[in-house]
Amino acid sequence: MPALSSTMTEGKIVSWVRSEGDKLCKGESVVVVESDKADMDVETFYDGYLAKIMVDEGGVASVGSAIALLAESEDEIAEAQAKAAASGSPSSPASETSNSAAVVAAVPHPQPEKVKLAEPAAVTVGSAVHPASEGGKRIVASPYAKKLANELKVELARVVGSGPKGRIVAKDVEAEAAAAGPAASVAAAGPAGIELASVVPFTTMQGAVSRNMVESLAVPTFRVGYTITTDALDALYKKIKSKGVTMTALLAKATALALVQHPVVNSSCRDGNSFIYNSSINIAVAVAVDGGLITPVLQDADKADIYTLSRKWKELVDKARAKLLQPHEYNTGTFTLSNLGMFGVDRFDAILPPGTGAIMAVGASEPTVVATKDGRIGMKNQMQVNVTADHRVIYGADLASFLQTLAKIIEDPRDLTF
Repeated sequence: MPALSSTMTEGKIVSWVRSEGDKLCKGESVVVVESDKADMDVETFYDGYLAKIMVDEGGVASVGSAIALLAESEDEIAEAQAKAAASGSPSSPASETSNSAAVVAAVPHPQPEKVKLAEPAAVTVGSAVHPASEGGKRIVASPYAKKLANELKVELARVVGSGPKGRIVAKDVEAEAAAAGPAASVAAAGPAGIELASVVPFTTMQGAVSRNMVESLAVPTFRVGYTITTDALDALYKKIKSKGVTMTALLAKATALALVQHPVVNSSCRDGNSFIYNSSINIAVAVAVDGGLITPVLQDADKADIYTLSRKWKELVDKARAKLLQPHEYNTGTFTLSNLGMFGVDRFDAILPPGTGAIMAVGASEPTVVATKDGRIGMKNQMQVNVTADHRVIYGADLASFLQTLAKIIEDPRDLTF
């Protein structure tokens, strides 16, 4: 089981792309693994034959443990299978992490010269994804697509995947459900199937979020709020929305330009003894996905124009919801945005992600009665932002100055379109 992210401690087998006995070529996708953030293809680093699958689909294994045995020749498959049988039985989809790890650990690591264990060091993660169906033996779809198909009563075998190399994603299932007619709509409107009083184990992603939240408690944080008038930003958004620009991209761009002037707010402390002024301004934005939360990253947001940034954001969100993000697309953020304004939330506090210096919670922009400079009563659209920061490296005056700069950019947003 390879480590597919810096925080991954275990992985879940989503699907085996190849079957036992299949001939494998170096660089070929063999298995899809659900890490703490995304589903990723794992490739073999050797030529050979898939002799024995040690962890079945749905099974969980710790990073570094064996999930399959690879034989150099077809004649050695039986020998590898015999060794696996002598060591223990493969895990079932319902296996717990400890059981899976125990089964894998029981496999002796020293192998005969011609029967090699598929070691984690010899596995690379590829960006290409597998076909949705291979010889009619297996259908491959994202976990969300599978869940959606179950809810909408859609047979995945009838769905044509539009993802890379035929992978079935959520929009394919939705299209098939729409084509099926009213029956699918009725199914979609049915109960969610939640069993009350049941105990539900964390998914891999939920487990990662839980660990990160607990880790964040060790960081001394403080919060500073600010009210920003958004009339000019709202007008700009209405003007360029038709060109594909999103409000998320506008907020990310404004934040990045403010961070250019306040590098300490873009810094991070990782060891408790020093901190680093990050050389890039990478804005991570929290996105709710099925079964958890992920933060796709707009890299070098201060340098990209607003149209490129908007296109990139749409691409990242699509990949996030299909669980196809690569590690560098979600773990390289230097500053985080969390926006609940679209739900009508006027203010909230966000928890600081480990390894970063600050996160900004953005509330809804709402009409507000204000006093004008000439002493009269007026109406302006205003939003509340609250920044949570690591007090070891960022102080109150730093955040206050940063928020003043951010407010000036948003209230006079001409620089956002350059």
